[in-house]
Amino acid sequence: MLSRTTAIAASLSVSAGSANPSKSNYSRLLGLNNNLSYTASNPVIVSSNSNFASFAWNTSNNSNYTKSRMERFTTRASAQPLTNADELIDSVQTFIFDCDGVIWKGDKLIDGVPETLDLLRSKGKRLVFVTNNSTKSRKQYGKKFETLGLNVNEEEIFASSFAAAAYLKSINFPKDKKVYVIGEEGILKELELAGYQYLGGPEDGGKKIDLKPGFLMEHDENVGAVVVGFDRNFNYYKIQYGTLCIRENPGCLFIATNRDAVTHLTDAQEWAGSFLSSLVALCVLITLFSTAWWLSMVGAIRGSTQREPLVVGKPSTFMMDYLANEFGILKSQICMVGDRLDTDILFGQNGGCKTLLVLSGVTTLSVLQSPNNSIQPDFYTNKISDFLSLKATTV
Repeated sequence: MLSRTTAIAASLSVSAGSANPSKSNYSRLLGLNNNLSYTASNPVIVSSNSNFASFAWNTSNNSNYTKSRMERFTTRASAQPLTNADELIDSVQTFIFDCDGVIWKGDKLIDGVPETLDLLRSKGKRLVFVTNNSTKSRKQYGKKFETLGLNVNEEEIFASSFAAAAYLKSINFPKDKKVYVIGEEGILKELELAGYQYLGGPEDGGKKIDLKPGFLMEHDENVGAVVVGFDRNFNYYKIQYGTLCIRENPGCLFIATNRDAVTHLTDAQEWAGSFLSSLVALCVLITLFSTAWWLSMVGAIRGSTQREPLVVGKPSTFMMDYLANEFGILKSQICMVGDRLDTDILFGQNGGCKTLLVLSGVTTLSVLQSPNNSIQPDFYTNKISDFLSLKATTV
């Protein structure tokens, strides 16, 4: 699990400015061998220094760097059950919550969530909601919170769809370039709000390729980035179009919103996410590459282009850096609450935050305590409403 989620091999080279590159969290973004030709002259946050540096991605092979990072990984102590909620609440200023499996499952609110959020707000805590699900925009998620009876401002919501657009802005992605989207409406809306031209998305869901002898598929040579997220209309046309853009357009970026293995599209069961297998990806990879070792929407593009994506969702630190800069939050004063070890908890740990695992979503207690699991949160509990009962116990 660690080898998949913590193998961070993107490196940075400083092209101008006086900020200290060794302090930059941008080197922790999960991108490999991206031929990024655009210089980030005004990144979201580089270091505590007010003088920003200008960065460009180093496209060299970083396998040795990845290995050294893994060798330096320090095993954390086993997670402790949360027994004193007040102590944890008083120790931080901000709680960042994952949504799927923590706040809701599908369209069903998890018991006790409204009362828990009210308690934290009454104590003056800042609440932020971060999700790797890119199918909705921030505004659309705001409506979902409202439908579930939760009072959450749009500014408190950070979805990976928003992160994709925010990342493009942070590197000064040219407005005259286009973005090809393999994903759903959430990504399109965020790109539009950011002022970027896009194509693809749901519109390409019904398109097919007629593989006749001599057939040559055309693509837009002005596409400068391909963004891949969860897509319920994933098909071969999108795979081929995205592949052509990445392989043939000079400097074209390959950006993934996330690599979640499964997601809660309904409250009844888990569904294959952007990272794990989809039937289309499985068929395509077996047919084209005689292998199924990377079975996903992101993985299909990765396989056909032989390029690693730059991941802007959890556990990449891009969103954490963005949040810390946006709200002026000290990362040591944040508690990340989530149900996944390899995204939520790793996200918090990569950002230097306290971490709380809830067992109301993907991760079970047996998985957490398995000797094969190396990702250990600071604390774990059944669900976030345990804040209420644990508080009552300690009074």
